[in-house]
Amino acid sequence: MHRLFLLALLFVLAFSSAKAQDENHTVSGYVTDSLTGETLIGANVVILEDETRGTVTNTYGFYSLKLPAGRYTLRISYLGYTEQRIPIDLREADQRLNVALLEGVALEEVVVESKPADRNVASTDMGTVELPVENIKKIPAVFGEVDILKALQLLPGVLSAGEGNAGFYVRGGGPDQNLVLLDEAVVYNSGHLLGFFSVFNPDAIKNTTLIKGGMPAYYGGRLSSVVDIQMKEGNDQQFALDGGIGLIASRLTVQGPIVKGRSSFIVSGRRTYAVDLAQPLIRGTEFAGTNYFFYDLNAKVNYRFSDKDRLYLSGYFGRDVLKFRNPERDFKFDLPYGNNTATLRWNHLFNSELFMNLSFIYNEYDFSFGGGQGDFTVDVFSGVRDWNVKLDFDWFPTPNHSIRYGLNYIYHRLTPNVANAQNGETAFSNNLEPRYAHEAAAYIQDEIRIGPRFSMNVGLRFSLFTHLGPYIGQDSTVYERGEPVVTYTGLEPRFSARYKLNPTASLKAGITTAYQYLHLVSNSTSTLPTDVWVPSTERVKPQLGIQYAVGYFQNFADNMFESSVELYYRDLRNQIDYGENYVNDIADDLETQFVFGTGRSYGMELFLKKAKGRLSGWIGYTLSRTDRQFPDIDEGRRFPTIYDRRHDLSVVLNYQLSPKWEFGATFVYGTGNAFTPVRSLYFIENNFATEYGDRNSARLPPYHRLDFAATWTPNPDSQKRFRSTWTFSVYNLYNRQNPFFIFYDFETNTAQGTSRATAFQVSLFPVIPSVTWNFKWKSKKK
Repeated sequence: MHRLFLLALLFVLAFSSAKAQDENHTVSGYVTDSLTGETLIGANVVILEDETRGTVTNTYGFYSLKLPAGRYTLRISYLGYTEQRIPIDLREADQRLNVALLEGVALEEVVVESKPADRNVASTDMGTVELPVENIKKIPAVFGEVDILKALQLLPGVLSAGEGNAGFYVRGGGPDQNLVLLDEAVVYNSGHLLGFFSVFNPDAIKNTTLIKGGMPAYYGGRLSSVVDIQMKEGNDQQFALDGGIGLIASRLTVQGPIVKGRSSFIVSGRRTYAVDLAQPLIRGTEFAGTNYFFYDLNAKVNYRFSDKDRLYLSGYFGRDVLKFRNPERDFKFDLPYGNNTATLRWNHLFNSELFMNLSFIYNEYDFSFGGGQGDFTVDVFSGVRDWNVKLDFDWFPTPNHSIRYGLNYIYHRLTPNVANAQNGETAFSNNLEPRYAHEAAAYIQDEIRIGPRFSMNVGLRFSLFTHLGPYIGQDSTVYERGEPVVTYTGLEPRFSARYKLNPTASLKAGITTAYQYLHLVSNSTSTLPTDVWVPSTERVKPQLGIQYAVGYFQNFADNMFESSVELYYRDLRNQIDYGENYVNDIADDLETQFVFGTGRSYGMELFLKKAKGRLSGWIGYTLSRTDRQFPDIDEGRRFPTIYDRRHDLSVVLNYQLSPKWEFGATFVYGTGNAFTPVRSLYFIENNFATEYGDRNSARLPPYHRLDFAATWTPNPDSQKRFRSTWTFSVYNLYNRQNPFFIFYDFETNTAQGTSRATAFQVSLFPVIPSVTWNFKWKSKKK
């Protein structure tokens, strides 16, 4: 009954004021970079006479603002660009206004964000952070490799998966509960080198948005967070080269116009070469015959037919390649894995009030292993492949309503660990078959402004998931390929609200419900390339998450400082783990090894940010608790998850000393990860046995680290066709020996009947200095 009531309420709220009034008119258009033609995401468009009325550009740089008839002055601004103030006349008719902003601000005006100065207080967003890639590049990085996902780990509520790892956990959710998107395509494995680097080349990225609080209704399929990453579109005014040479990798980006002012392209590549360069050093050692590298290729083209129609085609291809050859032992193996994505999007503007985007998306992740010795060979393959179509509408019917609605359909193909082996003439196969499924959703949401103090975002998402054969049911029913096995549906209400106490302070609250139909269960602290995605089936039920959040937001000193306090509680159901005696065996059907339970996570996040001036940065602190409860694990007792972290602190600072020198530093501290300790050792009939304690009842030592970076720009003149910078960085400045994992060394004396276990800590990264040379070149503008 409550769901029907919510649906009826949403309908009334969304359409009660939908009919446009004769006295209202609309100003709409695109905001772009005047030098490159790149659309600017999240640019601010506000009315100077009443700054409570305004909007931001969407993912495609489009804005629409409906106002009562009259004359106004628009203020358009964006990070690092000169603000524009433009008078408009809406007394008689709608107005189309495209704005091109000029890059460059005075040093004393440097800011670190692109959103409106008071958006922290004024919007209904909770737990939402936008990170332009130029800000991410200022953060010190291991080996000098700028990493988008590691930058997100410095925000409150986002925890690192481990030393140097790009994997992350958000508000107590598992690693599979984060929806990572690249131009709308799902990226199932976001890490290179077992997760130590993310797959996202920063030179190809325009903007990154993290949503860990009130997830809008147009996102679905995951419980914890959304990381929405948009690629650059390419310079449509002149040709340009960007690149960098570092200790372990190099990057090169080429972009330029196809038809000037109307069409452009961008191609960006990155490859590592550290092990290639080390080949002379490893000859004659036990590592001889080993090579490892990864590479990424991003490409995008777009064409603007008119102000009403635009077409985008983008793609990503990335691979990790590990090879080993030992001719003496006749032993070899190859381990390639990676992601492929492709996105075709059509934007159409019906009128100044209605914007449409139609997307066709393909994404694939595959892992394979092939090796052997002598006559014995083995091959293992697993992966995920999706075909996806999305239709989204942005509708701006009245000054107080901004409505978004749409449909989505995905066809999934999930391949488990398919293994084949041969020894001479004897062959073996585990005969596991791919799993197939339909997933669909429909959503609607309305951003409602009720007076100058109160606004809310009300949304509803309906999701459907059908598992298809081939499959053998729990009652031994045999389902043929394409035959429906089981169907799950879910209503997912989303609600957030803001009450403005005064111009610089507000209270916010929200509730988010989400279903997750695909699952990744891992024995490790982070997702590994060998982990396998599985669909919801008769045995495996969809995960359900409900999050409640409240927050207080305050700005100080003319919006120079932003602060917030957020409290959250997450209720997680149908959580999945392996049973206590699980042993990894590729011959097993994984879902028969799963156990099911519940989880919860709750905490407080504190955030203080300095957004203006030469010195900028933030301090984030999280106090939290995360646990799980499974009837089949630890006798049903609650236990902390591996990623339960009581305290987590991040300090990020950036100082612009002069146009030539800029300095950055980060400090992180976190409670040690939980692990299951050895409780006792004993002999049973002269057989050695180990007894472990309660699950995750012990802690590694706390983790803390200080990083530092200095960037030197020899010639900071932005008008120069060629510019370069040198970045000098030090990772782990005071050489903290942080724990990577703990292992036990067992010593036994069968004759005396004694045994001893000694725990040893393995640390990964000592102090690591690095240097990177980055460059930019652009052709003469005609």
